[in-house]
Amino acid sequence: MAIIQTSNLTYTFSKGPNLIFPSFQAEENSELLILGNSGTGKTTLLHLLAGLRKPTSGEVEVNGVKLNSLNGASLDRFRGKNIGVVFQTSHFVQSLSVMDNILLAPYFSNNKVSKSDAEKMLDRLNILSKKNKKTSTLSVGEQQRVAIARALLNNPSLILADEPTSALDDENAREVLNLLREQTHALKAALLIVTHDNRLKDEVKQHIELTAPKL
Repeated sequence: MAIIQTSNLTYTFSKGPNLIFPSFQAEENSELLILGNSGTGKTTLLHLLAGLRKPTSGEVEVNGVKLNSLNGASLDRFRGKNIGVVFQTSHFVQSLSVMDNILLAPYFSNNKVSKSDAEKMLDRLNILSKKNKKTSTLSVGEQQRVAIARALLNNPSLILADEPTSALDDENAREVLNLLREQTHALKAALLIVTHDNRLKDEVKQHIELTAPKL
């Protein structure tokens, strides 16, 4: 069974273009790159796949469950147990430590995660020594690891990453991709990366290219 599959997915902004997305599916232990320039709807698509937006038409199905059939708290609980999102902007609470930041999401989604689980994830990503540091004191690469740890703490079967490498140099971009890959295989998950970073084209074999909507 596919981890995620979409069919006839569209989204229309109240004052904007009608975005039409190609249908696709991804199995466990798979990687899919979704490429596109600015204005092609990459981030909108990621939000649809995560259940953060509802499509105008079409379906998103994750682990056999149609996201359209879920609402409110049930959708939040499903997302908390099945989907991990690495956002383009990390949105850390600057006054909190690394540990407190990564424990916030499971707390608000009523997903039981222990401090021990969080420490294991930080250790797996080689940033356990930073657990009591404020996120503002970390390097860009370290902050990206924290963002990945936060997204993977619930052991999701679907990992969505929005522009995880675009602000990084070649070495750090490759390192972040390797980290995402390692965790994808460890969790037997599906990894979808939404980006305009063409460097990843040579790294990820399977990819979809979005085109700008016709006005």
